[in-house]
Amino acid sequence: MDISVVVPLFNEEESLPELTAWIDRVAREHKLSYEVWLVDDGSSDGSWRVVQELAAKNDRLKGIKFQRNYGKSPALYEGFKHATGDVVITMDADLQDSPDEIPELHRMIVEDGFDMVSGWKQKRHDPLGKTLPSKFFNAVTRKVSGIELHDFNCGLKSYRLNVVKSIEVYGDMHRHMPLLAKWAGFKNIGEKVVEHRARKYGYSKFGLSRLVTGFLDLLSLMFVGKYGQRPMHLFGTLGTLMFVVGLTSVLWIGGGKLYALANNLPKELVTQNPWFYIALTCMTLGTILFVTGFLAELVARSSPDRNQYLVEKVLTNDRVGSLRSEV
Repeated sequence: MDISVVVPLFNEEESLPELTAWIDRVAREHKLSYEVWLVDDGSSDGSWRVVQELAAKNDRLKGIKFQRNYGKSPALYEGFKHATGDVVITMDADLQDSPDEIPELHRMIVEDGFDMVSGWKQKRHDPLGKTLPSKFFNAVTRKVSGIELHDFNCGLKSYRLNVVKSIEVYGDMHRHMPLLAKWAGFKNIGEKVVEHRARKYGYSKFGLSRLVTGFLDLLSLMFVGKYGQRPMHLFGTLGTLMFVVGLTSVLWIGGGKLYALANNLPKELVTQNPWFYIALTCMTLGTILFVTGFLAELVARSSPDRNQYLVEKVLTNDRVGSLRSEV
């Protein structure tokens, strides 16, 4: 199969018929065999009913329905898990991403040899409240990651199949897919200017809070990528430095006390010296960082159920059965 299109969706019942018809038309015109995975992220409208109706008419359309809203990254994770096409393309369900970009995104992977191609919404149809924070976020991410892309958060991207099978997207890490690919060893990352269309139905499901969570995820990802296999290099260094500061303070206070005793100088209680409490705090924090900080990170990363989600239904349209439930 040439392409798998993964479409996360949340309350997008109006746009789905037009989107899937558009994808089908583009794929047929360019003679691309395809499948579309529509991942319903716990919609409260009639989105799943529309997915079922569309899949009944076109066996290339497949669906996944979450029992509740998990977020875009889990939706992508489940879509990637089921994708089988040589090239995997992600796009939003709100019709702001144009399916007309699919053939060129496919060609850049197959012919130009890119591992991943990220879309760049050079001209955006969004208010300043979204575009300005996005520009700032992209500039910081570009500087921190060393990946020269203009738009990390664009939902329209294409991947070689082994890329999506090799990376693990969770939390809100969908904003950092290029960095995830880079850490997995896929460094041939390209960029393509794509059309960004004005929203036709509904409203945006993302608020300004994604700016804060995006930076937190970036910090987390940079830490995991750099220190995930050697956390002692970070926590051990910080813990040792703080412990040394505390120990040095204790020795200094103790030395001062002995000097006063030896020379019959006025004596003050050790507890009257503020450095005593600073020393205790530094030694305690150093011990905590050294012993428990990196262990907690390792436990979290090795948790077997971090990417287990309650999938209510999987619509496959195969001969064995059109629906199956996963829990």
